[in-house]
Parts: sequence; structure tokens; C-alpha cells
Amino acid sequence: MRRHLGALMHLGLDYFHLGRWEDAAELAAEGLALCENHDYRFFAWYFHYIQAAVAAAQGDAETSAALTEEIVRWAMPRGTYGARFFACHARALAALGSGDFETAYQHACTLSPPGTVAPYVPIAMWGTMDLVEAALRTGREKEAAAHAAAMRASSMAALSPRLEMLVLACEALTTPGWPGLALFEQALSLSAPERWPFDVARVRLFYGERLRRLRATALSRDQLVQALEAFQRLGAKPWVARTAVELRASGQSAPADVRPGPVALTAQELQIARLAATGLTNKQIAERLMLSHRTIGTHLYQIYPKLGITSRAALRDALSELDARSADGR
Repeated sequence: MRRHLGALMHLGLDYFHLGRWEDAAELAAEGLALCENHDYRFFAWYFHYIQAAVAAAQGDAETSAALTEEIVRWAMPRGTYGARFFACHARALAALGSGDFETAYQHACTLSPPGTVAPYVPIAMWGTMDLVEAALRTGREKEAAAHAAAMRASSMAALSPRLEMLVLACEALTTPGWPGLALFEQALSLSAPERWPFDVARVRLFYGERLRRLRATALSRDQLVQALEAFQRLGAKPWVARTAVELRASGQSAPADVRPGPVALTAQELQIARLAATGLTNKQIAERLMLSHRTIGTHLYQIYPKLGITSRAALRDALSELDARSADGR
């Protein structure tokens, strides 16, 4: 029975990385049933992790949160601290999808501190790109660069092509401007990238964002379209929405069924957005609201996708449109 459970664990995780998310969820459900029927409850947390990771990637943050809470609630009193790292990985992934980069950073740091690929924590390698992205999105460029350097200094790139791709992608993310483009190309040219469609689509999204900011618009669209198609096939809804925003910013309309619709802002988000639209800096907004400038930056990163924009310059028009919709009762 233990061998059977072990096979289900490894195969379910493999299916997650292969983008076979429905199969991964089914295997996890089968494993949980066996754990319950044969009283192997110790192994249940691993199957909960697979379910939580699938839910996080698909944008079902509520389900993912409930599953990771179940893992932590069971593991901590029993001293099974390794299970907590798996919960942190799923939580970071869910936060990234929802645009909560500060929360994603905190969970990723619990998994492995910035500048260190935590030894004896294999899952720390899986969350490296999560930490680097979250660090960059929250203005922590030094921490992101330190983590990319630690990844290169470790042996993880030699362990598998997928991990090598993560190393190269993180080096690309932390190498500003045009020099980073060659690293993105190198990351995407490794053998059989289709084996890890979610990871590859994320790298293409990052690459497309960089190209667009460097005004290589046609090349940007090519990467973004490929990322969008992959996220659509996977059912990775939050990543579809993020990519659609970038694609629209490049001048190409996303398909109607994936265009981000109007999303209500919280009262605080609306206040921050209105202040930013007047031209105030993050520091000035922070002083008015008695928050840190980093918190303001994190809020703005969450606000942009909700409004279907990618920059501060577009805030005024987006807020005017939001006001018009509210006045029309839409």
C-alpha cells in the first residue's frame, strides 16, 4: 500500500508540472481516499498539497487556502514542519496569480530566504522563480538579484532541464534592459520545454513584458500570444488575465473571451488609485495614508490588472471609465 501511495504522490506531482492538472487532481483524490480507508493519514498532506497547487494555478484561491490551512493545521502540532514548506509554495503561487505580490514574497521567503536556496528543502528550488518575481514586483531588486545569484551558485541547474530553465529565467529577470533578452532566449531553447507548459508560459510572459518595455512590440506580441494560448489550455485563469492585459498594452486585442472585465476596487485601492492618478509619487501617497511606500507599490501592482492597464500613466482614463460604468449602473 505504501508503494502505491508513493507512486500516486510522485505521479500526481509530475502531472502537475506536465500541465495535466485534471489528472493530478484525480490522483490526489484517489490518494486521499486510500489514506482514509487504510488509516495512512500521515500521507494525506502531500495529496492536499497537489490539490492546493492545482487550485492556486487555476485561480481558485479560496480552495487553495482551505487546503493549505488543512496541511498546516495537521502538520504543526505533530512537528511535521516540512509539510509547511509545501503549503507555503502553494500559497505563494495563489498570491502571485491574484496579484498580491507582497503576500507572495512573504510565503516564498518562508520557503527559502532571499539569497539562499535552502539546503535540505528540495521544494525550495521549485519556488525560486516565485520569490524572484515577487521581489521584483515589490521593489526588492537587491533581494531578487541575490536569489538569482544563489540559484546559479547552487547545483540546481545541473539537476534537470526544468530547474536550469528556472535559473536562466531568474537571471534574465534580474538582468535589466536588453542584456537580459539573451538569457530569456536561452531559457526557452532548452530541450523539450513543452514538458513544463506552465513554467514555460510564465517565462514567455516575463519575456514578452520585457520586450514590450524595450519597444520591440512585434516580438513581444509573439511571446505573449504563445503564453496566452498555453495559459488558456491549462485553465490558468489569473495568468490568462495578466497576459491579456500585457497583450492589449502591446497594441493587440486579446480574444473577447479572455479580455479582463471591470473589477471593483476596494475602498483603499480606489483611494490609492485616485491619488496616484493626480501625479503623486508612492512616497507622497504613503505619507498621506500613513503607509509604507512599498505597500503603496504593492497595491498599485494589484490595481493595474483589475483596471485592465499596465502603467500609472493609464490610471486617469481607467478611473474615468470606471466612474462612467458606475454612473450607468453597470
